[in-house]
Amino acid sequence: MAVTLTPDLPLLLLLLGTLLLLAAAPAPSAAEKFVVGDKKNWAPNVNYTTWPDQYRFHVGDWLQFNYARGGMYDVVQVANEAAYEKCDPTNPVVSYDRGRGYVFQLNHTGRYYFICSRGYCWGGMKVTVLVEDRPARPPYAAAPAPNAAAHHAGVASWALAAAAASLCAAVLGLPFAV
Repeated sequence: MAVTLTPDLPLLLLLLGTLLLLAAAPAPSAAEKFVVGDKKNWAPNVNYTTWPDQYRFHVGDWLQFNYARGGMYDVVQVANEAAYEKCDPTNPVVSYDRGRGYVFQLNHTGRYYFICSRGYCWGGMKVTVLVEDRPARPPYAAAPAPNAAAHHAGVASWALAAAAASLCAAVLGLPFAV
């Protein structure tokens, strides 16, 4: 039985190859949401100086400021370190005081500065975070111990890729060896 090349077959083979490559590509790491102050939220008597040290912030991540309703607290993003150190909200980048919280996306690299402008900044209710580019691939930890399921899945992936390549070569009349 002879295989006939139709005009659409090379396009289909290209599509199949592209899908195989996309399936094998590592997924980009997802954005994360960080609750400022963790369980203590955005409130007085929280050490916001050390809070960011336990995290790495990347472009696309979110900061969630949760605070008590009633107008006691707000979130003001100030433009620079001088305004941050002086607790000066006079030229805010963003100011938010409605509801019970505020969610802010970190959309560029660099340092961000946030304060509470209701007098609590002087008591330490301010936070600064340094935002980095998102890594191209997630950092890999030590390789886990191999297991049979992972081995069989890997073999199956390679077998599928080899079968697709063999089919493409046969249809196009090209030599192929595994």
